[in-house]
Amino acid sequence: MTKQINVTRSSMPSFDEYCEEIKGLWDSHWLTNMGVKHKQLEAELKNYLHTPNITLYTNGHLALENAIAVMDLPKGGEVITTPFTFASTTHAIVRNGLVPVFCDVDPKNYTIDAAKIEGLITAKTCAIVPVHVYGNMCDVEAIADIAKRHKLKVIYDAAHAFGVTYKGVSSANFGDISMFSFHATKVFNTIEGGALCYADDSLAQRLNDMKNFGIRGPESCAYVGGNAKMNEFQAAMGLCNLRHLEREIAKRKAVVEHYRKRLSDIEGIVLCGPQPDVQSNYAYFPVVFEGYKYSRDEVFAKLGENNIVARKYFYPLTNSFECYKDMPTAGAEKTPVAKYLSDRILTLPLYADLAIEDVDRICDIILK
Repeated sequence: MTKQINVTRSSMPSFDEYCEEIKGLWDSHWLTNMGVKHKQLEAELKNYLHTPNITLYTNGHLALENAIAVMDLPKGGEVITTPFTFASTTHAIVRNGLVPVFCDVDPKNYTIDAAKIEGLITAKTCAIVPVHVYGNMCDVEAIADIAKRHKLKVIYDAAHAFGVTYKGVSSANFGDISMFSFHATKVFNTIEGGALCYADDSLAQRLNDMKNFGIRGPESCAYVGGNAKMNEFQAAMGLCNLRHLEREIAKRKAVVEHYRKRLSDIEGIVLCGPQPDVQSNYAYFPVVFEGYKYSRDEVFAKLGENNIVARKYFYPLTNSFECYKDMPTAGAEKTPVAKYLSDRILTLPLYADLAIEDVDRICDIILK
């Protein structure tokens, strides 16, 4: 039986490198609560992302929930977002007592269509939660202009955009807050983890309160907070992976370029082209089957028969989830471009150590 190729594989340092990184924890026995590794990773990420402020989290979802909560948005307020995303984005909005209003996406880069945002703004609109997808950036300039004119908060779900830049500016530096996921499947991982980046210094204390029970000292609890702290083992993995990140991204780029070489100019196969002024992180390789000799689902099944795990990502749209069926703003028919893409898109295996001969094997199956 041929070996299985998964849609992704976590980047990891050598066993010896990680062991050396965590060795000191056996001396200190300080395993969580913002220890040495946590502080070191925070400093190194702040430098790498060129961001004024960063707060680390145990995962990206809790980071996003806290980012929305710290904006003090009115309960029942409307938040314009995209359904072409992972469940976390929409859930974070709803779990904050807010109503997601779904905007369609740009057919070229699959991010929220900025030209359609203003038509969705009402007296109840209080924020925009756009999502960078696959390493593609939203139209940050247009969104900033809309937000300024309508006095709206902007919280970016940048889970797919770690290490991405637009006109030389890090993806961490757009909107009021940008959230990154450091899940094991991401370009940069801390096993699980996440972070918020922001320019407003005054948010730092509130965010730290939110993620650590509101505790400010041995006898002080100033805020009703939760628990979302990154532990020392997660931070140690991040410190190791950050050392190798540029090499990992370069290897991903080589894989993407070979996919493009094999699958470009094939009738019925649509590839998402590089964005002007955007330096991608090559997080995912999405392919749209649009009038191809086989449907997306047929290609997905055939790859599976050959022990290759692709992913229908994002399918289904979050505005068609059964948990939102009674929400008046739900319904995939309201976002036809996103629905069209969702029914036809497949992300092919992509990770730094994916061999070129395995890329050829995948492409051969699709093209035969």
